[in-house]
Amino acid sequence: MNRFYCVALKREATGKIKYGQQHYDYDKGVLSFTAPNQVQSLDLHNMECGSGSLLIFHPDFLFKHSLANTINSYGFFSYAVNEALHLSAEEEEDLIVLLKKIDQECSHIDKHTQEIILSQIEVLLNYSKRFYERQFITRRTNNHQILTRFEQVVDSYFESNDTAQIGLLTVHHVAEQLNLSPNYLSDLLRVHTGQNTQQHIHERLIEKAKERLSTTNLSISEIAYALGFEHSQSFSTLFKKKTNMSPLEFRQTFN
Repeated sequence: MNRFYCVALKREATGKIKYGQQHYDYDKGVLSFTAPNQVQSLDLHNMECGSGSLLIFHPDFLFKHSLANTINSYGFFSYAVNEALHLSAEEEEDLIVLLKKIDQECSHIDKHTQEIILSQIEVLLNYSKRFYERQFITRRTNNHQILTRFEQVVDSYFESNDTAQIGLLTVHHVAEQLNLSPNYLSDLLRVHTGQNTQQHIHERLIEKAKERLSTTNLSISEIAYALGFEHSQSFSTLFKKKTNMSPLEFRQTFN
């Protein structure tokens, strides 16, 4: 079990990395991230080691620095291995410069060392965030297929007659159906649509709720249950938050 934050820049390694029960090929010039308490392992059979860099730091090292409060906002720490960042030569060089500065600073330990290293790590993470957003855009064909499949998964859920038994549609369920990590899917959707996965799900829920409120005589509780809510109050709270009207007020506009 990993207890550290890890940033791995793999440049010329070939082989396979195991994540859960699946294997993914290494690639050249890829950047991957691992947060504490994530499990990964290497299949060393036919493994060829190339060059690269590995930045490892313990969560305690972040204490008293602003990064301690913001590091969880970098969703790529929970991306799956096959969702690694593929770098251009220029992007790779930018990150190598930062990694070298961090390495050099480790040789000059004084009262400023922690602050300087963490500042460099924060810059590295912000660059990585920028580069991931670039990747979401440049891999347009593949991402378009993901967006299409996303719509199909959501449509399939709402067209099913088992929503009451299945329960509310969740981000985890959709991501699992697409073989993506929840954070990767949300970040991809945000870049392409301006909304994350949860916002898309809520938008579709409200759309279906409006349809049933305006075209059926089902009670509010029956509609809530049919959409997967355990409690009608939760449905009413979400509906009012999204529309500024209660379900009953919305229905009355059609009377």
